[in-house]
Amino acid sequence: MRRLMLLRHAKTETDAPSGRDQDRRLDDRGHKDAARMGDWIAAHPPFPDTVLVSHAVRARQTWDIAWKAMKDRVAAPQVEVLPELYGADPAQILEAIRTATAPADPKRLLLIGHNPGMHEVALMLIGGGDPAGARALGHNLPTAGLAIFDFDVKDWDDVAYRRGKLVLFVSPKLLRSG
Repeated sequence: MRRLMLLRHAKTETDAPSGRDQDRRLDDRGHKDAARMGDWIAAHPPFPDTVLVSHAVRARQTWDIAWKAMKDRVAAPQVEVLPELYGADPAQILEAIRTATAPADPKRLLLIGHNPGMHEVALMLIGGGDPAGARALGHNLPTAGLAIFDFDVKDWDDVAYRRGKLVLFVSPKLLRSG
């Protein structure tokens, strides 16, 4: 069994001072939402063994803030910054998942990336599971939204579209209203 967690970066400023999209930083709400999601992850095991993070500032900040909220309760995962997750389409994201084996073969993987690719791959992975979560996720993978999938496979290389069981979809907005 493999668990995949797809986390979209938290809310950002509209423009970066540099003018470069990948330099956009989290805004105040983004800071709060990243911490809220980190706290939620820490309270809902199992926890990720490995975290793959886009190199964009907003994705790295999302991880750093989430980790700060969970670090006293969770074993430290291996963290790898992957430039190829920035602007990745579903096929590129699936490739990152399938090759997440080195150096240790993680059983639980967290990816932090960007829409539209993260939303599209989440929808493409659903093969069953939580129907209410699938309906909510169908509308959008919002900033700091988290989709959790289980795959009944031995290796990440066997993860495929329509093979994932959507365990849960959660977002800061759903946590505030729930």
